[in-house]
Amino acid sequence: MIRFALALSVILSISAGPIQAAATHAQPGPALVATDLQPFLDGLVPYAIRRGDIAGAGIVVVRDGKIIFAKGYGYANLAKRSPVIADQTLFRPGSVSKLFTWTAVMQLVQDGKLNLDTDVNAYLDFKIPPKFGKPITLRNLMTHTPGFEETVRDLLVEQQSQLYPIRAYLIKRMPGRIYPPGEVIAYSNYGATLAGYIVQRVSGEPYAEYIARHIFMPLRMDHSSFIQPLPANLARFMANGYDAASSDEPAPFEFVETAPAGAASATVTDMAHFMIAYLEGGRYDGGTILKPATIAQMFTLQVSPAPGMNGFDLGFYHENRNGQNIVGHGGDTNVFHSDLHLIPKTHVGIFMSFNSAGKAGSVEKVRTEIFRAFLDRYYPYTPPAEATIANPKSDAARVAGWYQTSRRIQRALRFIYAVGQTSVSARSDGTVEVSMLTDPADNPLRWREVGPLYYRQVYGQAHLKFTADANGRVLSWTSDEFIPVFIFQRVNGMESLGALKPMIGCFIAVLVISLLIRLGGWIARRRLKLRLDLTKTERWVHLAARIGAVAFLVAYIGWAVTLSNDNALLQSSFANELVMLYILGTIAILGGIAMIVETIMRTMHGPGGWLVRAGEIVVGLAAVYGIWFFLAFGLASFVTNF
Repeated sequence: MIRFALALSVILSISAGPIQAAATHAQPGPALVATDLQPFLDGLVPYAIRRGDIAGAGIVVVRDGKIIFAKGYGYANLAKRSPVIADQTLFRPGSVSKLFTWTAVMQLVQDGKLNLDTDVNAYLDFKIPPKFGKPITLRNLMTHTPGFEETVRDLLVEQQSQLYPIRAYLIKRMPGRIYPPGEVIAYSNYGATLAGYIVQRVSGEPYAEYIARHIFMPLRMDHSSFIQPLPANLARFMANGYDAASSDEPAPFEFVETAPAGAASATVTDMAHFMIAYLEGGRYDGGTILKPATIAQMFTLQVSPAPGMNGFDLGFYHENRNGQNIVGHGGDTNVFHSDLHLIPKTHVGIFMSFNSAGKAGSVEKVRTEIFRAFLDRYYPYTPPAEATIANPKSDAARVAGWYQTSRRIQRALRFIYAVGQTSVSARSDGTVEVSMLTDPADNPLRWREVGPLYYRQVYGQAHLKFTADANGRVLSWTSDEFIPVFIFQRVNGMESLGALKPMIGCFIAVLVISLLIRLGGWIARRRLKLRLDLTKTERWVHLAARIGAVAFLVAYIGWAVTLSNDNALLQSSFANELVMLYILGTIAILGGIAMIVETIMRTMHGPGGWLVRAGEIVVGLAAVYGIWFFLAFGLASFVTNF
C-alpha cells in the first residue's frame, strides 16, 4: 500500500530469465544463530524505534525451516503500556498481503485453472477496455507492468459500511491505462486487487475464505486473517496504530478496500510460517501450499527497468544486495509499515512490522537500515572494484535534469507529480547527485560513472542506471538503492520543475501586482470621485478579468493547502474538495480568456501610454501561461477517479 508522501514516485521491460548469481566478494561474518542475533537486534531495534518516535515493532528471523528469533519491541497499546508479543500481537502487513494473492494465483496455475499469459478478460465477468493493441495478463499484474495509472480513491476507508464488494470496486474505480502492458514498471494496487478477484472467480470461493483455507490453514497461521474488521478472537490481539509514539492517540482500524492488495492482519510468527514455506519448497510442518518448481518460477527475474538492475520476479521484489540474491516485499498502510526479505540460497528470511509512521515518516529509513545492518553483520561484503570512466562530465551533463515517477495519477492529479519531481544534478568533478537519494542523515548520495550511463554510489555498493533511446536521449533512471516498484521518467521543457518553479513564481507575482495596482486605482478613483470611462462590454470584460486573476490565485493556493496534508488523497472528503478546485480552475480559465481579451482591447485602444500597454501585455502573457498550466496539469479536468 502507498503513503501519499511517497513521491510518490524505466521504459521497456527486459527479457525474463533466472536470477543471476551476484559477484562473490563476501567475507565470513558471525554465525546467524539466536545467541548472536538477540543481542544484536536488542542493541539496535529499541534505539531505532525510540529515535524514530515509533510505538512498537515485531521482528522474526527464520533459518533452515525454523524460527531462530522472534521478539516484540515497544508497545502495541501506548495507553495501557501493552507490550508487543511476537506470537500474539497482530500487525497489518499492508502490501506484503499481495504475496498471499500471488500465492493463490500460482496455486491455480499449478492446477491448470489459470494461465499467466492469457488475457485477464478471459477470467472476468466485466471487461478491461482494449488499448495499445496488447492484452493485460496475469504475468503483467504480478510484475506490476499492466500499464495502469495509480489509483487511491477508496483505497482506505473509515468504516466497514464504506467497503464495496471487490467486483463493484474494480468497475467503479478502474484506472486509466497510460503504458502498453509489459513495458513500464508502475506499482499497482488495482492490479493486485484484479488478480484477487480472478482467484475468487476461478476458485468459486470468496477471496478471504480462499486464502484462509488454502494458505493460512495449511501453514498453521492461526493468528492471521483478511476479514475486516477482525473476528473477536483476533481483534483483542490487534496492535493499535499511531502516527507517532509521541502522538499517543491511536488511529482507528484501517479498512482496506483493495483487500487482495493489502488487507491482511497477522502476527510476525505467523509470517514466519509463510516465509519458511517459501524457503523450504512450499512446505511448513506437514502443510504444503506450492510445489518447489512453482516457487523456483516465482523467484525468477521477469522484468527489470534496466539491464543488471533489480526488478520484479513473479510477485516478489528482486532486491539483491551484499552479494546475496534476495526476494521480498514491503507494505504500508497509513500507520503500519512492514518488510519481508528472503535469501533463498541460505534458507534465511526476516520479517519486521512497525505500528507507527514515526517522526517525519522515519519508519521508512528505520526498517531499511535495520535490514541493511542485518545484512552487513551476517553477510559482510566488499563490493568489487569499478573504476570511474575517463571522461564522466559529458554524461553527467546529459543525465542532469528533472524526472517524475512512473507510478502516478496521470489524469486527475498530474500537478502533484509535477511539483514532486526529482532532480539529477551534475557536479564539477563529473559525479551526479539525485535529490531523493540520501543517506540516513539526509545528506545527498554521490554517484560516479563506471560504465555508459551506469553509476556507482561513492563509498557504497548501490548502482544508478539511466536508459536512453536510439538517438541518445535520456529517458529514465532507476537505482538498486530503493525497491524497484517504479522508475523515474525524464521531464523536459515547460513541464519540468526547473521551468515550472520560476514561471509559476512570475505568474503569481504578475497576478498579485496587477490586482494591487487595480485595487490602488479603484481606491484613488473612489477618493477623487472619478470613474473609468468604459463601454458596457469593456466593463464586463474588466470584471471577468479581475475575477479570473483572483480565481487563478485562489485555485493555486487551494491546491497547495489541500495537498499539504500527506494523507489528503486517502480521505473521503477529497473528492468533494477536488470538484471545488476544478470549479475554481474552470472559472480561472474563463477569467484568463477575459484577461487576454482585455489585454488586446487596452493595448489597441488604451487608455494609457506605452508603459501601461506594456503592463497589459505582461498580464495577458501571464493569463496565457495560466490557462496552459491549468489545462496541461488537469486542474479543471473534472476527473474524480483518482
